[in-house]
Amino acid sequence: MSDSVAPAYAILGATGGIGSEVCRRLAAGGARLAIGARDEARLDDLAAGLDATARSLDAADFDAVDAFLGEALERFGRLDGVVNCVGSVYLRPAHLTPAKDLHSVLATNLVTAFAAVRGAARRMKQGGSVVLISTAAGRTGLPSHEAIAAAKGGVEGLVRSAAATYARAGLRVNAVAPGLVETPATERITSNEAGRAASLSMHALGRLGRPADVASAIVWLLDPGNDWVTGQVLAVDGGLGSVRVPARG
Repeated sequence: MSDSVAPAYAILGATGGIGSEVCRRLAAGGARLAIGARDEARLDDLAAGLDATARSLDAADFDAVDAFLGEALERFGRLDGVVNCVGSVYLRPAHLTPAKDLHSVLATNLVTAFAAVRGAARRMKQGGSVVLISTAAGRTGLPSHEAIAAAKGGVEGLVRSAAATYARAGLRVNAVAPGLVETPATERITSNEAGRAASLSMHALGRLGRPADVASAIVWLLDPGNDWVTGQVLAVDGGLGSVRVPARG
């Protein structure tokens, strides 16, 4: 197939705040999209606005993800990148975390990431880019983040190992690690005055993230012009993970 053909990407968790922004940016650049998420109604609405192929699925189901990527490959004739935007927010100390909640957090954040890498490696024989999402809490100790930090720490280990495994096949594997981003998933925190103020104080740049902040980094990692980048976790966190500044007077 000619290199002039528009690139094709598969986005899991496409209907979330970050996922939908990634889809819109890729579509605006002329990419062909296959999008997947649980909520069929929201998925169909998004697909209609982007002229994208849509499939409702559980992104923690290996067979469902493999079938989704296989359909995308068959439809487009190539698959240049896979993004896993599936994730959750869970803030509770370890001693108050029920086993069922931990299993849910791991399935949503780590198992879906593994399924995306597994499916991409099986389908993207010509190479390309896989992008996952971690969190600043995966590398910086934050209170009451034990479950999500454990899951995203696993994602970061997955990035490095998979990048090594598939480098010779030309398949790059990277992740972005956001701070607190204002999306529907974080509304319980950002809509609370005290929680919002506390979160703002932890981000050196003095504001919370926007979906566009993270989406632009994901699109950059997908770009074949950046094909010398693999095994990396790119912090897009307003300084949360690495910078401390004096309190504003």
